[in-house]
Amino acid sequence: MTDSTHPLRLLVVDDHEIVRQGLVALLDRRDGFQVVAEAGTAAEAVDQARRFEPDLVVMDVRLPDGSGIEACREIRAERPATRVVMLTSYPDEEAVLSAIVAGASGYLLKQIRARDLVAALETVARGESLLDPAVTERVLERVRRIATGGYTDELAQLTAQEQKILALVAEGKTNKEIAAEVFLSDKTVKNYVSSILSKLNLERRAQAAAFVAKHRQDHPGG
Repeated sequence: MTDSTHPLRLLVVDDHEIVRQGLVALLDRRDGFQVVAEAGTAAEAVDQARRFEPDLVVMDVRLPDGSGIEACREIRAERPATRVVMLTSYPDEEAVLSAIVAGASGYLLKQIRARDLVAALETVARGESLLDPAVTERVLERVRRIATGGYTDELAQLTAQEQKILALVAEGKTNKEIAAEVFLSDKTVKNYVSSILSKLNLERRAQAAAFVAKHRQDHPGG
């Protein structure tokens, strides 16, 4: 929460210095906001979050040394109280799904107006989640397309082991982490994942995660 005594502590992450400085200048002068750190890479973002313990991270999706989504996952794993808002130039539904699974509280386009960005960050600071409406519609449409075959039938195509591995993929685990958990080699897990995605007609891990989340929502306890 923001108030005059305890401003919201922000970490701004973007590899373009001009964009980053613009965000810092915009946010730091607002009442209730205090930019405590900035970063230009995913590694720096994780490091600065660990060092400064911000309340909120404004994170670019595409960073030179990796994905802001992976950095989001790491930051949230170490400090769940920190909220992360992804900021990007492109409405990429794959990245939105990945960001949601990674624990991001919001996903906004860089074309957003300054006052709307501030309002969005205040919304997240209150504990609410948000997504850019244009992006949300694209994601929902993608999920609807995935859903058309009927979840029960599609899940029934999977073996018990494949269903277990799919659940681990949806948790955002890497092949290596999954391999350690199910006592298989990385290569075997990779083959399982390929088989799962093929059976479910899902192209990428993010869609697998969305599929599982939607299936649980439609079939509670199932």
